[in-house]
Amino acid sequence: MIVKNPKFEISAVNPNQYPSNGLPEIVLVGKSNVGKSSFINTMLNRKKLARTSSEPGKTRQLNFYNIDNLFYFVDLPGYGYSKMSKQEQIKVGEFIEHYLSNRSEICLIIFLVDIRHEPTSNDFLMYDYVIKSGLPCIILANKADKIAKTKVNDCVKNIQKILNPIGDITSLPFSSERKIYSDDVWNIIDSYLEK
Repeated sequence: MIVKNPKFEISAVNPNQYPSNGLPEIVLVGKSNVGKSSFINTMLNRKKLARTSSEPGKTRQLNFYNIDNLFYFVDLPGYGYSKMSKQEQIKVGEFIEHYLSNRSEICLIIFLVDIRHEPTSNDFLMYDYVIKSGLPCIILANKADKIAKTKVNDCVKNIQKILNPIGDITSLPFSSERKIYSDDVWNIIDSYLEK
């Protein structure tokens, strides 16, 4: 896909702030420092469209990025490393749950994990929630540039075996440094946008 004019549209915390134009939404979930913003920037070939932060857990809203008026990337707040109070965590958790449960525009969830580590307990909790939602999902093992190229496929297979042992969900490597993986992800996104 050739992206010409992507733009950040809105940060939302409740449904009346969500876009109402009916465009399909590709949702990004993952822990706070897994690289969701870098994923967006890499896929769109932009350096600073999605703001990356050195402070994990800073994103506390749903961030909607309008991709050429064709679809949205929706960046959900990360989990696992935030310094939010318990009250804030509950509030954020509730609006994420409401969004995933009720938003009919969602056509795919991209679940990012760190290729260097086995999935955490928080990853399992989010994965279980995504599976129970019944929404289409793929797993991206991000930060593939942080390990040797010869180990990438084995690490992806290991993550798949741990998170999705029955193998019914596509698992792929990804890296903001090695852009060779982007085409595979675009092919999957395109297939869901065409449905």
